Amino acid sequence: MLAIFESGGLQFNAEVGSVLKIPYLGAAPGSTVTLDKVLLLKDGENALVGKPYVPSARIEAEVIKEGLAEKVAIYKFKKRTKYRRHRGHRQQYSEIKINKIIPPQN
Repeated sequence: MLAIFESGGLQFNAEVGSVLKIPYLGAAPGSTVTLDKVLLLKDGENALVGKPYVPSARIEAEVIKEGLAEKVAIYKFKKRTKYRRHRGHRQQYSEIKINKIIPPQN
């Protein structure tokens, strides 16, 4: 079964057993989280498309770890004025493992 879900304004493909890096959730490593913003469920030939979400469908996942992504360099420069600024930023993320995809109950 394949699912597309939304987290942190981004969309991700999920299959049971897959490991994903998603925006920071704030859950402790080893805990279980439920993702309920499921946009699409596909099982072979059958597909359920949400408007915008599939009602009562959810994904259960385990938080493996939390960390910081690669550094993004921010460099500001203005010519002929000796203006140069260099900053960096590292975005937090949560790494999750998909345990179960639960379709809606009819």
